Amino acid sequence: MTLTWPSTELELVAIQEALRGAAPEPWAPPQEPYAVGGCFVCFPRGKHGAGSAGDPGWAAAVALVGARVLAQGTVSGEAGAPYRAGLLALREGALLESAVRALDVAPDALLVDATGRDHPRRAGLALHLGAVLETPTIGVTHRPLVASGSWPTDEPGARSELELEGEVVGYWLRTRAGTRPLAVHAAWRTDPDTAVAVVLDSLAGRRSPEPLRLARTLAREARAADTGP
Repeated sequence: MTLTWPSTELELVAIQEALRGAAPEPWAPPQEPYAVGGCFVCFPRGKHGAGSAGDPGWAAAVALVGARVLAQGTVSGEAGAPYRAGLLALREGALLESAVRALDVAPDALLVDATGRDHPRRAGLALHLGAVLETPTIGVTHRPLVASGSWPTDEPGARSELELEGEVVGYWLRTRAGTRPLAVHAAWRTDPDTAVAVVLDSLAGRRSPEPLRLARTLAREARAADTGP
């Protein structure tokens, strides 16, 4: 499936409906070490509300094997639209794609600060980005979008199902005791169990998986370099 980023909400909804029915070959982590990427985009500090099309944005991506950084990169550009729930791809998709394509080493799987199957049309930004890049993706967020489920026990690695209309679309995952669990989402070519396995493989003693944490840090450093701390 060859995709790009639409310019209108109607176009995006049509693409999401097509992605909902897509059945790409499932991916699972290999036995040997593999490269996990992370990508993140940020916008100007102090900007509240939904923002606007044309807002300056800074996106970063990294690829790691274990704790070793294989590649990293940042790009800047403009938001494609204001933020609207379920339509995040209009605002961030093109910037995130550019950041990942700037990497010298393509990751085997990519962590995205967005949802996947946890979406009104089962095609959140994490899934859409994976389809565009033809890369397996996993969404990692602080809360679900429309799915629901109780928190897991307060033990590292504990998980509990996130369900949407009777379908398990992800898990709450406790990455550190005493901290809020993360919502981990099935996305492009990944199921909920695979998504959890990749996140657990990517932890470095922190709450957030290391590729996503590093990408967030790089994006914010790029913003500070352009606008000041």
